[in-house]
Amino acid sequence: MNVGVAYADKFKQVWLKIDVPDGSTVREIIDRSGILEQFPDIDLGRQKVGVFGKVTKLQAKVKDGERVEIYRAITADPETVERRDT
Repeated sequence: MNVGVAYADKFKQVWLKIDVPDGSTVREIIDRSGILEQFPDIDLGRQKVGVFGKVTKLQAKVKDGERVEIYRAITADPETVERRDT
């Protein structure tokens, strides 16, 4: 089956299309994609993953045509971010 793998850091965005066996899990797809070698700072123990914008587990099975996404932590410096009035 054909799936995508997407990741973006501060400097670069990557969206890979790969062919994987039917019934592959999110973790298996990430491993097969080679994206961990391109971005050695990815830590799947800490970072969340998802399929089409919905957070999921590494053990979740992926269907043909879906896109696996690796999310990085969003950080904001409180000294540089304006406060919002609620």
